[in-house]
Amino acid sequence: MPKWKKNLYILVVSQFMVMAAMTMIIPFLPLYLQELGVTDPQSITIWAGFIFGINFLSAFIVSPFWGKLADKYGRKPMVLRSGIGMAIVMILTGFATGPWSLLFLRFLNGTISGFIPASIALVSTNTPKEKAGYALGILQSGAVAGGICGPLFGGLLAEAFGFRTIFNITGVGLALAALTVWLFVKEDFTPPEAGEKTSTMDDFKKIAAVSPIIQIYMVVFIIQFALIGVNPLVSLYVEDLSGGVNSAFYAGLAVSSMGIANMVAAPILGKTSDNKGAYYTLFVCLIGAAVFSVPQAFVTNLWQLIAMRFMTGLCLGGLLPAANTLIRQLAPSGMESRTYGFSNSFLFLGSLLGPIIGGLLAAVYGIQGVFLVSAVMLTIAVIIMKIYVIPGIKKRKDDSGD
Repeated sequence: MPKWKKNLYILVVSQFMVMAAMTMIIPFLPLYLQELGVTDPQSITIWAGFIFGINFLSAFIVSPFWGKLADKYGRKPMVLRSGIGMAIVMILTGFATGPWSLLFLRFLNGTISGFIPASIALVSTNTPKEKAGYALGILQSGAVAGGICGPLFGGLLAEAFGFRTIFNITGVGLALAALTVWLFVKEDFTPPEAGEKTSTMDDFKKIAAVSPIIQIYMVVFIIQFALIGVNPLVSLYVEDLSGGVNSAFYAGLAVSSMGIANMVAAPILGKTSDNKGAYYTLFVCLIGAAVFSVPQAFVTNLWQLIAMRFMTGLCLGGLLPAANTLIRQLAPSGMESRTYGFSNSFLFLGSLLGPIIGGLLAAVYGIQGVFLVSAVMLTIAVIIMKIYVIPGIKKRKDDSGD
């Protein structure tokens, strides 16, 4: 088996373990706040929002820094650094004494996180360019599968062992994922020659000068903002459609249907990226995601919503893998991880702002209005692709003679 393929399969398993471990805590985090002494329902809502968001805020800030270190020392050390660091923080989270300590530990977790972004950079830089789309699609499937299974595992284990024990189990899972990478993943990395030291802003200016990278960053932000911003509201929407009957089950079904579709479609669309071009896959999937977002505002029963979420998930399977493939193709030599680092900052910013602004919009226009705003945002991304990204990539191909 080629080394790149062996690395890919190992990292798929590791990403599954990491995402399953990280998402185990999602179902009961507000309940854990109650155990820590927060009892007022309004206070729980506020604290939960901050505790979820602070993780993305710190990740947004430090992602370019970790990318710079990855270009200097290799991507595998960054995967190990993140896995071991998050394992320690997760175990400490089980010993939180109050909401402030939990908030600090979530901030620290975001600061040292980056297992999945570092894995993406490792796979993309150690995989033949003609196979990059397929590899990144497979990699996303592993992460999505973990994200689907994690909340289920977490709910079952929390019932059996209690909330604090789950953080210890999560920490062990993260440590096992890091150990797996350390033992079995082999990276081809040549340290760069010592050169002039540059600031983060200098790096960003150099990368942004490569057209159309900055426009792809904008598309990545919109994807995460538009699709993640809706997610926290799905359970409320399901409750309205179901009349409160088995709403928890149906909410889980609506969320998981999108994840399952994403997991199934990602490898297939990754191959399409390799055959037809990543820009083609990204463009078509953006159109599909925009189109399928509109009917979700007008559904009249649960099964219509679940069907539309599934179709949106099929499109989602081609979005971020295709964007990451384009970033790999456009990244300046020796700055691949920094290029991904800035992309991850845009992604984390979308993950941070999407739920916040989505909640505010829902308060004003209703949940249905949020789906329409998502469709508009995705349409803007389609326009960016049409006007800037596709012509920019075609011009680069013409200039290089490919």
